[in-house]
Amino acid sequence: MRYPHDIILRYLGLYNIYSRRLEHEIKQGTIPGHIAVILDGNRRWAKKQLVLEKAGHFRGADAVENLLDWCEELGIKIVTLYVLSAENLSREDEELSYLYQLIEARLWKLYNDPRIHRNQTRICAIGKMELLPDSILDALKKLDEATKSYSRRYLNIAMAYGGQDEVLDAIKKIVAKVCRGEIHVNDITAKEIESNLYTSHLPQSSPDMILRTSGEKRLSGFLLWQGAYSELVFMDILWPEFRKIDLLRAIRTFQKRKRRMGK
Repeated sequence: MRYPHDIILRYLGLYNIYSRRLEHEIKQGTIPGHIAVILDGNRRWAKKQLVLEKAGHFRGADAVENLLDWCEELGIKIVTLYVLSAENLSREDEELSYLYQLIEARLWKLYNDPRIHRNQTRICAIGKMELLPDSILDALKKLDEATKSYSRRYLNIAMAYGGQDEVLDAIKKIVAKVCRGEIHVNDITAKEIESNLYTSHLPQSSPDMILRTSGEKRLSGFLLWQGAYSELVFMDILWPEFRKIDLLRAIRTFQKRKRRMGK
């Protein structure tokens, strides 16, 4: 959300001082180990700025790169990004074509970024990969091969993703195991279900915090199982405008809540 006093702070030249103080304060508290972000508002930002939708998506991609830098600085180990929903695949062909080109370009940029090796970041795509173009799948395969041995940090990119699809796919895998006699029906537990989700490779599949920008207050099918006890933070800011101070404020909101985990 945009804060009115930001304008006053900038006018007085105190904005950077306030930002540094806020960062110092949240570092004294519990930093979430896993955050998931719904990157919403690219097209609305473009409309607001009277520019083409392509410009909104491009600016949003830049904001993603900034976010990853900030998460590294704050010591957040796992980041899951909701980049492209299964429903997004029904958009206008021209817009979807540009999104594919942009995603592919940023994936190759990530592949060539020495920081993923320095930080030993494992990069995985989650979703129905068979729905994506071969060019994107090639980039994802290269990223997977280059980072599959890493376990210090994790970056999950949700594309062609739907939470209901994920649960359905997990059920199908488990039913197949039962049919093959590998497990009994009574062996189906929450742990078994989690081991068949797209996020089974993570040391912590459930996000501590799920953040959504643009003012929308819904999950849109994102991490339906994993997010059962996540803290939800909704911000009015459009994704391309997202700043480090917005991330800091989201974490401060997270820290102020008392997590009961259903108890």
